[in-house]
Amino acid sequence: MADNTVILGITPGTAPVLREEFPGLKTADIEPYRIRYSKSLPLLLKLFSDAPRIAGVIKKEQQQLKAIVKEHGVDLIISDNRLGLYHDHVESIYITHQLNIKAGIWSSTASRIHRHYMQKFSKVWVPDYEDRRLSLAGELSENQGLDHVEYIGPLSRLDHGVNKRGFMDYLLLLSGAEPQRSLLEKALCGAFRHTNKQVVLVRGTRAPRAVSFPEGMTVIDLADAAQLSQLIADAETIVCRSGYSSLMDLHLARKKQAVLIPTPGQTEQEYLARYWNARFGTSLLEQSHVGGWKP
Repeated sequence: MADNTVILGITPGTAPVLREEFPGLKTADIEPYRIRYSKSLPLLLKLFSDAPRIAGVIKKEQQQLKAIVKEHGVDLIISDNRLGLYHDHVESIYITHQLNIKAGIWSSTASRIHRHYMQKFSKVWVPDYEDRRLSLAGELSENQGLDHVEYIGPLSRLDHGVNKRGFMDYLLLLSGAEPQRSLLEKALCGAFRHTNKQVVLVRGTRAPRAVSFPEGMTVIDLADAAQLSQLIADAETIVCRSGYSSLMDLHLARKKQAVLIPTPGQTEQEYLARYWNARFGTSLLEQSHVGGWKP
């Protein structure tokens, strides 16, 4: 592996974090999906309205990949949920925890479209346990007959072997697309406005700070892997979105005391928050209720 050259596909949104985490890797620009949540339109309707544009992005990333393969002689492709990053003549591996899509009345249609793309890859890696009794993603990662699926166990970029060095009552981890990230940031600041708890907020962005943060709250724009690993180790309770990457981090860090706030209208996160509440005992808090929450 030491003799291999790794080329990291980046978008304008992921570039700052990935270049900081992997400064020695070559990079190649990949078209961003630019999925943005609406304040009023349900996410499913927003995604379906965006479907023609997203199809265009998939076509563009196919063209970009072919150029990268031709220029660099690539002999293995690993795609993290990028539907167009497969090649007919190069082994292509697709990583996803969503073998089945939760999309309300559109679940069957969405899953069928996703299955169509998954079948174009040589292998599908699922970062979950194959044993349903241990599953972190529940029904999302259950294999419905695909013969090229491999379960590789949960993944995390963090170091979960660090020792606890300090203490905080709450670690608030923000992530995801706008405007919902900012809306949750504002709501959480309101909820912790008059508390004497020790609180650290990781904003998940370097965008200008547009809210008034409570006195005494420690605010960090972006945390690298080492810093975030230590923060999670030191925290009594984690408050975060119920995105699957965050859930894998919680699981591997053995953090069972967590408050999960699904992104409104994002059916995958809503399902995962309910599943983890029932299966692992984490708390579920709707974003609309954050303002009245008493930590």
